[in-house]
Amino acid sequence: MKTLIVYAHPEPKSLNGSLKDLAVSTLLNAGHEVRVSDLYAMNWKAVVDAADFGPEASRPLKVALDSGRAFDSGTLTSDVLDEQAKLLWADTIIFQFPLWWYTMPAILKGWVDRVFTYRFAYGVGEHSDTKYGERYGEGTLAGRRALLSVTVGGPESHYGARGINGPIDDLLFPIQHGILYYPGIEVLPPFVLYSADRMTGEDYADVAEAWEQRLLTLESTEPIAFRRQNFGDYEIPSLHLKEGREPAGRTGFGLHVRG
Repeated sequence: MKTLIVYAHPEPKSLNGSLKDLAVSTLLNAGHEVRVSDLYAMNWKAVVDAADFGPEASRPLKVALDSGRAFDSGTLTSDVLDEQAKLLWADTIIFQFPLWWYTMPAILKGWVDRVFTYRFAYGVGEHSDTKYGERYGEGTLAGRRALLSVTVGGPESHYGARGINGPIDDLLFPIQHGILYYPGIEVLPPFVLYSADRMTGEDYADVAEAWEQRLLTLESTEPIAFRRQNFGDYEIPSLHLKEGREPAGRTGFGLHVRG
């Protein structure tokens, strides 16, 4: 297995840093290949601008179209091209980050904004009366798997079905479904650590054991059963889920998960 770890935390000695290091050693010891994109250590540029697209940048700037032309012509900046190459190399991607203000850190969102360009991560495939592009189960990154490893400050009860912060699956849906599944990546159930700020050294021993088990079973873990866009569940071109496809009473983001 070839694994890319995209890591976003400014402190190497943090819990996130320890989980990243443990993932590297566990996977290497199991005979896998590992690469790491340590975004803070790389001083990753987190904002999209005209400099990303070189001679393909238009005036006024059109981020989607310009990024697509730069991708097609090979004139994206070298840091973006390197990350795209890592994604194409990998068959598994682990994202290691803290949940800050209900989402990923800005530097990681900036990695997505710059690396998931038009014509690479979206805007591919046939658009017709029966198919609306290759996305949500198809696309450039199809055949790969991803796992979110997320630390959360609050206790687990705050993120349950009736918790004040909202269900953790709903909070992660925009990342898991909207960012990862969109270009075809199968998404594994997340590894979430709650009450991270209150964790002690004694607690970490159990956490490390659980994390190692998840890492060693990545290849056998069933992905989240998101519905594929072009395989009969949705009306095209409206992309509304067909009536009767969902279990009785299911609403919200859960509509887009089978079973």
